[in-house]
Amino acid sequence: MHLYIHVPFCARRCSYCDFAIAVRRVVPSEEYLNAVLAEWQSLATHPAWDLSPGLDTIYLGGGTPSRLAPASLTALLRRITADRSLADDAEVTLEANPDDVTPQAAEGWIAAGVNRISLGAQSFSDAALNWMHRTHDVRQIGQAVTTLRTAGHDNLSLDLIYGLPDSVERDWEADLHRALSLDPEHFSFYGLTIEPGTALSKWTTRGDSIPLPDDRAAGEYLTAHEAVTRAGYEHYEVSNAAKPGARARHNAAYWARRPFLGIGPAAHSGVGEVRSWNVREWEQYRRNVVSGIAAVSESESLSPEQVALEDLYLGLRTSDGLPVSRVPSEILDRWASAGWARSLGGRVRLTPEGWLRLDALVANLAGT
Repeated sequence: MHLYIHVPFCARRCSYCDFAIAVRRVVPSEEYLNAVLAEWQSLATHPAWDLSPGLDTIYLGGGTPSRLAPASLTALLRRITADRSLADDAEVTLEANPDDVTPQAAEGWIAAGVNRISLGAQSFSDAALNWMHRTHDVRQIGQAVTTLRTAGHDNLSLDLIYGLPDSVERDWEADLHRALSLDPEHFSFYGLTIEPGTALSKWTTRGDSIPLPDDRAAGEYLTAHEAVTRAGYEHYEVSNAAKPGARARHNAAYWARRPFLGIGPAAHSGVGEVRSWNVREWEQYRRNVVSGIAAVSESESLSPEQVALEDLYLGLRTSDGLPVSRVPSEILDRWASAGWARSLGGRVRLTPEGWLRLDALVANLAGT
């Protein structure tokens, strides 16, 4: 079983962010702890536990989980691992912002049981970080990595965003070089997307921000692929690369359709064909769970056709690919001749050029 814990609190909302967050100058850590543990207790008899009584991974995402008080984080993980056995080699990930990383916090996270940090660097340009409304500067990224290493963290992932508008002063190749020079075990790169209701969406509508042309964004993606593979990383999923043995196991569980439970506002769960998600807003979530009202907002059961489509999409988004029997030979030949896929070891695996066209290729395959 895999557990996701959503910590919604942020110091400010990034310009591109449409996630379920709650901007708070002071994080209500104790209130959050009480609410999440109330939901956790309500899941004690969830049928998912019949599939696996223990936990293989825990992922604290956000929001900004690193803003949670260390004592509350420790109490949360101790309660969860007291109630459910944790695998000896379990992966316990915490998303962190560079400006939250202090020696005390880094040591406290290890003491709480965290053994993997996902650090939201996003860029090594102060101009770009300001444009994104990030709360840290470039200097703090390097300081955070040094602090984490000194405390004993030996499994570190760095996030970067590509595809920023030309008006933003950022050198993508320089960003990649700076990130790789920090020698993280894992590396993620995500394309900038314009989500409705965000500050970026408003800027774009007014003409204050002009999106980078698709071909330029694709070029930056391929540059990232070349940089990480040249540095010895395995580009094992659309947006993720890792040193050998350092793949993100929690995310891999999603891609393999393994059962997972989510707690916290807006957290999603998936067990078999059933998908469910919690109420989005923190205050409503808190009121519900402390009053004994279910945190779940909605749920759905996927049809066999939806499951089949999900299998195609999830399979093709990783370097493991799909069994060659799942792809008609005429489609495979067309993909291979275009440089979008290759057949290897009885499986069809997309190339980075193919990953850029993932949605279209899956739609093409699903229509056969």
